[in-house]
Parts: sequence; structure tokens; C-alpha cells
Amino acid sequence: MKKAASTNSQNEAQLHVVCPMTYALAKIGNRWKPLILFRLLAGDLRFGELRHQITTITERMLALNLRELERDNLIIRKDFDVFPKKVSYSLTPAGRELNAVLAHICEWGAMDMLRDAAQKKQLLQVGPII
Repeated sequence: MKKAASTNSQNEAQLHVVCPMTYALAKIGNRWKPLILFRLLAGDLRFGELRHQITTITERMLALNLRELERDNLIIRKDFDVFPKKVSYSLTPAGRELNAVLAHICEWGAMDMLRDAAQKKQLLQVGPII
């Protein structure tokens, strides 16, 4: 738990006000949010469908990240008045604008993974340094 009065928290709050990069990364920059946003680019999904598509996320983490994305106006939660309860999630216009950003991040990640793999392969071919 962060202390609101700590220097680190104050610096972080100040950066969110003056730095667009920090502001944007605070909204989308954790392990799960880009994956959730990417999945919602294809269309509306229910909680269970998201959970099924992102197999490594826990229900608690999915719920927490969905709440944060909704709070940050990147997704919309639609409740249906039925029993059992039905909820679906979709992107807001601001969330849809992230399509190009997420695509570029994915492309860069794929290229960097290849670079890392090539570098590791090269190190293995050299052998141990004695």
C-alpha cells in the first residue's frame, strides 16, 4: 500500500499531470490491461469470455483491471436486467483509439523477442567463458 504523502507518490502524481507518456502508461501500463483492451478490439465480451481468452489471469485480477479500465473511460460495462446476471464489456471511443498503439507495441515486442532469441542463440554458440 502506498502512502499518499510519500515523496514517491507526490512525484508520481505530479508526473501524471505534466507528462503525457506517464499519464497514458498509468492507464494502460500493467501486465493485464493491454491484453484486455486487445481482446475487446474484436467486439463486446462477457466476463467469462474474457477470462477464457486470457487464461493466465485470475478472476480477481480481471475484475480489478476491468474496474480500473472503466474508471479511466477506456471500456464500458453494460449490465443486462436478467437472471442469472449478465454483464458485457466494450471499448469506448478512447479505448478504440488505442488500436494502433497496441498494434505497434505488439509489433515491437515480436521484433524484440526475435532479437533476444538470436542474441541468446549467439551466446550459446560461443560457449562458456572461462
